[in-house]
Amino acid sequence: MLVLLSICGMASYPTVAKHLRSLTEGEQDTERSVRLMPLNSHVLPEPVQQGRQPPPEQLSQRKLSNKRGPPVLQSRLQKKGNISNIISEDKAAELRKEGEKDSVISWRGAVIDADQATEGAKDGKNKEDSPDNQVKHSKELEPSRVEAVQEAFRHAWKGYKDYAWGHDELRPISRSYSEWFGLGLTLIDALDTMWILGLKQEFEEARAWVATELTFNKNVDVNLFESTIRILGGLLSTYHLTGDGLFLDKAKDIGSRLMPAFNTQSKIPYSDVNIGKGTAHPPRWTSDSTVAEVTSIQLEFRELSRLTQEPQYQAAVAEVMNQVHKLDGKLDGLVPMFINTNSGQFTHQGIYTLGARADSYYEYLLKQWIQGGKKEDQFLEDYLQAIEGVKKNLLQKSSPKGLVFVGEVSHGQFSPKMDHLVCFLPGTLALGAHNGLPADHMDLAKELMQTCYQMYVQMETGLSPEIVHFNMHQGSTRDIDVKPADRHNLLRPETVESLFYLYRFTKDRKYQDWGWEILLNFNKYTKVSSGGYTSINNVCDPDYPGPRDKMESFFLGETLKYLYLLFSEDHDFISLDKYVFNTEAHPLPIWPPTE
Repeated sequence: MLVLLSICGMASYPTVAKHLRSLTEGEQDTERSVRLMPLNSHVLPEPVQQGRQPPPEQLSQRKLSNKRGPPVLQSRLQKKGNISNIISEDKAAELRKEGEKDSVISWRGAVIDADQATEGAKDGKNKEDSPDNQVKHSKELEPSRVEAVQEAFRHAWKGYKDYAWGHDELRPISRSYSEWFGLGLTLIDALDTMWILGLKQEFEEARAWVATELTFNKNVDVNLFESTIRILGGLLSTYHLTGDGLFLDKAKDIGSRLMPAFNTQSKIPYSDVNIGKGTAHPPRWTSDSTVAEVTSIQLEFRELSRLTQEPQYQAAVAEVMNQVHKLDGKLDGLVPMFINTNSGQFTHQGIYTLGARADSYYEYLLKQWIQGGKKEDQFLEDYLQAIEGVKKNLLQKSSPKGLVFVGEVSHGQFSPKMDHLVCFLPGTLALGAHNGLPADHMDLAKELMQTCYQMYVQMETGLSPEIVHFNMHQGSTRDIDVKPADRHNLLRPETVESLFYLYRFTKDRKYQDWGWEILLNFNKYTKVSSGGYTSINNVCDPDYPGPRDKMESFFLGETLKYLYLLFSEDHDFISLDKYVFNTEAHPLPIWPPTE
């Protein structure tokens, strides 16, 4: 019987699928649903229960390649490939049977209302979703786009509040949570986002938790980099936006507890700190730290010193930058990915990338220079040299469209591999040009912005994979290839981050339109009906993108924040002449000229 039903379902699917549209949530009023939801939004269903307990948290889904995480996490993610389906095939068969009975199509576990959904086009966009039909170059759309981001945040927050309150990350499919540090990571990461989006009720609820529940006196190991950019950065930013001393007190507490990481022979910090015991250590498998990790904590510790008038924080991170500045082993200003905490020297030399393990080093060179009032010439010199190194060694064009991309060099061999993480670069280049750096930095920013956008639109779901490889051979029919292990999307912010910068500086509305398309596709393929959004396994399969059952904290801390600021027409709000964003999208003030 199941075989017969499957055959019938396969035969009827192409015809029925043309009429598919996603379920809209019951609690939303009709007006809001029509205004905010995309025309063909797939909303992932609530998990199929039927007496089954939520699946246990898998180790491979803990400590995923978070923003720019530790090397073992990145490599594990890239080697892992697609994880197993959340809903088994036998359950899918049962759902298909019920779907035929109730005029609802169940496609591999994703329940879609046959009266509402539409068939996804294989070019990454649906006809109804095309810019010609949905994107209008008019200020009249700005309020609705801003409201759409607010609504997306509320939906994500609903899932977190209902199923993961006070815990690190939401697992929206199983309606549960996962812990990394046990410090309410998503809540802290999202504090300034709620303030910026004007979500007062949600902010006050979160503040109450910080005031009454958040404690750093815990026997737990935390990653120095991740806890600095997410927790310390989030608390400092929220303090500056609100003036509420609670957040500064908490920032002082966590900042002081992270300082043992710098107690190394080389003064290059360990990757992990026990914030309860006051001890620090490298990862179990190596004595190395990643270059991005040790050089992307400076904005936060420098600001902590400025606020507290306690110089030890800035001194510790300044010593790291001074040592990296002097080291041999660079390629025209490009740095290797690893540095040893014992010797203070680069290790695993010969590999140069602007992706994982090195990316935010370059970002923080420019941003420290801006933060300090453009007085610290060493940062500027290293940044300018590195950009020239990128142009000389890493830039190539794809075939057939001639997309400019940033590849990698491994022991003298060029690889056309580009992480989605590299899409921070257009925004950083644009920020530099805005601050008086060469005009050709803006030209390159625009070219790379187009490339990052193509990493979305050339995928069948309209969402970018984690890693792409560009074709460089004449006669290629497609610019971008994606390996099976790289097809996941973690709700990352880098492309919408750069869109925000490009729009702020150029006023070209196409960047808003591109961001709008991305938001629509997040809603279509990653939104979970019971609350929250989920990372997905396969951006190349619109029929079953494969939910991973995890909502990274940076989706609230970064992705939705940058989308909101992209759509906002108030360019004096969080002005880029007054604030510099850390690598987790937490705005910190540019220091006054007198300091």
